[in-house]
Amino acid sequence: MANNANPHPLVRLEKIVKKFGPFTALNGVDMDVYSGEVHALLGDNGAGKSTLIKILAGVHQPTSGTIRVEGKDVVFRSPRDAASAGIGTVYQDLALNQLMSVTRNFFMGREIYSGPAPVGIMKMDTMDQITHDEMIKIGIDISDPQQAVGTMSGGQKQTLAIARAIYFGAKVLVLDEPTSALGQRQQMEVLKTIKRVRALGNIGIILITHNEIHSKLVADRFTFLSLGEVIGAGTKEDLAGDDIRRLMAGGSEMADLEQELAMI
Repeated sequence: MANNANPHPLVRLEKIVKKFGPFTALNGVDMDVYSGEVHALLGDNGAGKSTLIKILAGVHQPTSGTIRVEGKDVVFRSPRDAASAGIGTVYQDLALNQLMSVTRNFFMGREIYSGPAPVGIMKMDTMDQITHDEMIKIGIDISDPQQAVGTMSGGQKQTLAIARAIYFGAKVLVLDEPTSALGQRQQMEVLKTIKRVRALGNIGIILITHNEIHSKLVADRFTFLSLGEVIGAGTKEDLAGDDIRRLMAGGSEMADLEQELAMI
């Protein structure tokens, strides 16, 4: 596990409840995220993972509960509020324009101008250099930042989205199924990127994944959701043997199902 100088969580979610009309999507979820750690958020479809990260990203507001960032209570009324507090969310679609260059995607909407924007001259050389340098920090050397994003591999695109979030102030990086729909080689690229970001030491990573093997390879801490509730949590050292697999399958519910099937 990462060696944290700060024993206090970077982000703390306490008793988060989210209701949509009569439906309770989250029911009292607690979760701590530390700098220099990867925290895997695991659970089946419908477990509440997407709702939880959308609350953290400012897309939804919790019905009740508390979000603390660096020890201070915060209220995110919009994604802009969350981004300003240092929450950087990288969704599965990556929000990249395939026809635009790597650099233009990196700075999308935040371009550097000489003179007032948008009438000033865009400083492409400066932006190219920043894009190249920020991506190489986490393991991808783009020789031509002017190449179209559509020419990059899936793993390189993930790294671009991650590097962009970090450069623009992410203290917590939320990665939504970053290895899904990628081939094995590209999955390994992304896992290496996650390890390099972790090694920076000043960023907490929330990894949402269905992949038990990937979570075991990179995660330091785990939270398991089922039907909107935490059914297990702990560090890598806490979870021994088949604990991760059992909790991925729904914990005690899986044992009940096995017993039902045995009776047939």
